[in-house]
Amino acid sequence: MSESQSGWSDLFSAENRGSAITLSAGVALYATNSYIVITILPSVVQDIGGLAWYAWNTTLYVVCSILGSALSARLMRTAGPRGSYLTATAIFIAGAAICTVAPSMPVLLLGRALQGLGGGFLFALSYAMINLLFKESLWPRAMALISAMWGIATLVGPAIGGIFAELHAWRWAFGLLLPLTSLFGFWVWRLLPKSQRVKQPQEPLPLMQLALLTGSVLVVSAGSLSTHGLVNLLGFGVAVVMMLILRHREFTADVRLLPRDALRTSSPLYGLYLVMTLLIIGLGCELFVPYLLQHLHGQTPLAAGYITAAAAAGWTLSEVASSGWTGRRADNAIISGPLILAAGLLLLLFTVPVAFGMPWLNISGVVLGLTLAGFGIGLGWPHLLTRVLQQAPEEDREKAGASITVVQSFAAALGAALAGTVANFAGVNQGDAGASSAAFWMFLLFAVPALLAVWIAWRSVKARQVQSATQTHLDRDLSQG
Repeated sequence: MSESQSGWSDLFSAENRGSAITLSAGVALYATNSYIVITILPSVVQDIGGLAWYAWNTTLYVVCSILGSALSARLMRTAGPRGSYLTATAIFIAGAAICTVAPSMPVLLLGRALQGLGGGFLFALSYAMINLLFKESLWPRAMALISAMWGIATLVGPAIGGIFAELHAWRWAFGLLLPLTSLFGFWVWRLLPKSQRVKQPQEPLPLMQLALLTGSVLVVSAGSLSTHGLVNLLGFGVAVVMMLILRHREFTADVRLLPRDALRTSSPLYGLYLVMTLLIIGLGCELFVPYLLQHLHGQTPLAAGYITAAAAAGWTLSEVASSGWTGRRADNAIISGPLILAAGLLLLLFTVPVAFGMPWLNISGVVLGLTLAGFGIGLGWPHLLTRVLQQAPEEDREKAGASITVVQSFAAALGAALAGTVANFAGVNQGDAGASSAAFWMFLLFAVPALLAVWIAWRSVKARQVQSATQTHLDRDLSQG
C-alpha cells in the first residue's frame, strides 16, 4: 500500500473544506470542555465537596464516551450524518445544563456522564467519517487536524475555566457551553448531508463486550475510593478477569467490538492498540496536575490550567509536525514517542511533589515535563491511527475507525481511575504532605506503562518491516515469474 500523502491544501480544498471544519469543530468542543473541567475541578470540590470522587469526573465522562464511541456507527446508520451529529449535540447540551445547576457532586457526575456520552459520539463520528469522506492519502492529515483541536483547547479551555474559577463562578463555565454547542448544532444542520450516499446494513451491538469494558474501569474506580490496599488490589483483580473474558468473547462472538482478530497477539492490530493504550494511560496522572499545582506551588486556577495544557500543546505540536512523515521516519516516531513520554513523567517526578525554594525553576520543569509527555504521545500518534485503518480488514474499516476512540477513551478512563487509586491511597486529601506523596507515586508509577510501550512499539514496527519486506520479495518473484 502506498504511503504517499497529500498536503494540507488538499484537505482544505473546496471539495473537502466543509467536512474538515465540521469534524474538527466537533472534536474542538469535546476537547475544550475537557480542559475547562480539569481547570475548574479544584474550585468545584472547594464549593460542593467530593474530593474522593475527584477522578470520577473524568472516569465517568470517558466511560460514557466509550459507549458513545461504540454506538456511533449504529447512530450513523440510523440517523445519517446530520441526524447523528444533532443527536450528539443535544445530549451534550443536556449534560452541560445539569452541570451548570448541580448542587452536589453526585448530580454533577450525572451531568458529566451525559456530556461524556454526547462527546463520545462527536469524537468517534469524526474518526469514522474520515474513512467515508476523504481519500486514504489524506487520512494522516485529517487525523492530525482533529488532534490539533486539542491545541486550540489548550488556549481556550484553561482560559474559560481559569477565569470563571477565579471569579468563584465555575457554574458559568458550564453555562457558556450551552450557546456554543447550540451554535455548532446550527452549523451541522446547515452543512452536513441528511443521509449517507451508501447505506450500510445494521449490525447488532456487542453488548457483552461493552459491559465488560466499561465495567472493568468502574471496578477500578470503585476500588480507588478506599485507602485499603486489599480493596484496591481486589478492584484490579476483578478488572483483569473481566478483560480476559472480553478477549475470549471477541474471539467467539458473532458481533465484535473491534476488527476481526484484533486481540490476537499475532495480529498487527494488537500491538498498535496496546501502544495506544499504554501511551494514554501514561498521561492519566495529568488529571491531578491543576490540583497539585494549586496546593503545592500556590498557582492560581488560571495559571494551573494553562500549565497543565502544556501536555496537549506538546501533543498537537508533534502530531502536526510528524503527520507528513512516511517510512522509516514514521517508524522511528512510533518507537521514540513512548520514550519521550517517560522522560517527561520522570521530570515531573522531580518538580511537582516538592517546592525546592526556587519556584520558577520548579514551574519551568513542570511545563517542560508536561510538554515532553504530550510531545511523546503525539509524535507517532497519526501513524498509529493510520496503520489501524490500513491493517483492518476491508469489511471492518468502519469498525476500525470507531475502535480508535473506543480504545483511546478506555485508556483515558482507566488512566484516570488508576490516578484516583494512587492519589487516594497516597493521601492526596491529607494536606500538602499527602498531596506531595500522591504526586511522587503517580509520576513514578505512570512512567512504567510508557517504558513498556517503547518495547511493544519496537516489536510492532519490526514485525511490520518484516511483513513489508516479505511482500516486496513475493511481488518481485511474481513479476519475474
